[in-house]
Amino acid sequence: MVFLMKTEDIKVAVMVMEGTNNEVATSDAFSMLGSVPEIVHINQFQKRDIPSDMKRKISDYQCLFFPGGFSAGDYVRAGAIWAARMKATLKDDIVKFVREGYPVGGVCNGFQVLVELGLLPGCDEVVSDSPSAVLRLNKSSHFECRHVFLRHVSRGRCAWTKNVARDAVVEMPIAHGEGNFTLPLDCADAKLKELVSNDQIVFRYVDDAGKFCEEYPWNPNGSIYNIAGVCNREGNVFGMMPHPERVLSRYLLQRQHHMSGAGEEGPGVLVFSSVLDYIKRRF
Repeated sequence: MVFLMKTEDIKVAVMVMEGTNNEVATSDAFSMLGSVPEIVHINQFQKRDIPSDMKRKISDYQCLFFPGGFSAGDYVRAGAIWAARMKATLKDDIVKFVREGYPVGGVCNGFQVLVELGLLPGCDEVVSDSPSAVLRLNKSSHFECRHVFLRHVSRGRCAWTKNVARDAVVEMPIAHGEGNFTLPLDCADAKLKELVSNDQIVFRYVDDAGKFCEEYPWNPNGSIYNIAGVCNREGNVFGMMPHPERVLSRYLLQRQHHMSGAGEEGPGVLVFSSVLDYIKRRF
């Protein structure tokens, strides 16, 4: 395989604003794999009255990542304020970035932001005026903070999980109060069939035997179809509620659950290595 880019030339913007709290772990994940992450505050893209050496452009990077946390205190809805700020001043830049095939990822609060932006699960417009899905309050009405099991069901569309074996069962931690992935009630069945047909569903919650189970606690938030992560139709935008950046070593797992291809590494490594390989092949 011939790579067009070297890993050390890949620049990743790990986006932050008031309330995010997973940016360092995410930056470390990209750094340990040899790329060049930079933690970038949204104001560095938006504000005109900041020092020139702090200003940044989305086009400076080959990857954007929205980490977890509680942006703007999760007021209104989780991720809504951050998404509104991005949409107000950076919509055209984001649309161009995604249309050119560059990858955008989000975990937990970052996933919520991508859904609020309309980037996920995606529609005819790259950034839609209103979300086509929502991450609601967990069905348990509790903040869920523990490890869960996921099955990788992507058939190959998602750029962020190509290094994860098909049907592999992985363990990852969750920490969220609003992770109930919900589609519009008036077209939920049709939209779900569309997501399945388009290979946009990437991870689904399973029980400790690797079987799909809609019951709590295996489906920790009540998501439709046990959905834990999705991508857009092109596969370059990806979001999930569980935290891959927190399981970069198998020693961070609560159970030594089998997963093909991981070795001493934890399953989270394969998520980040997948997107870096995608960038090297494409750009």
